[in-house]
Amino acid sequence: MSHLSFKTLTDDLNQALATFRADQPDTMTGFSAMAKAALAPGELSAIQKELIALAIGVAGHCDGCIGFHVKTLVRLKVPRAQFTETLAVAVYMGGGPSLMYAAEAMRAFEEFGGGD
Repeated sequence: MSHLSFKTLTDDLNQALATFRADQPDTMTGFSAMAKAALAPGELSAIQKELIALAIGVAGHCDGCIGFHVKTLVRLKVPRAQFTETLAVAVYMGGGPSLMYAAEAMRAFEEFGGGD
């Protein structure tokens, strides 16, 4: 679990990913295309898809996933109630360890300026 700020964490990961992208452009191009297609609005909205990704990040105990998806959710102006309800489902599915990562997600939400 990260003790860095989520802004610092996502900035650091973006730099590392840029290095990886330079070394493995085909892999990163493929991953980026998959992410773009998976997260494009369709039957589910962009917010709904990001909430699913956040729940998986919480259940998978991934600080980077939490940082990137919370940052996007705040940019999309996710309502706080939808955000916390999603975290509740992630905790239900993942138990105590997911509860700790849900707390981290709340910290990221506040850090990125999430509101109601």
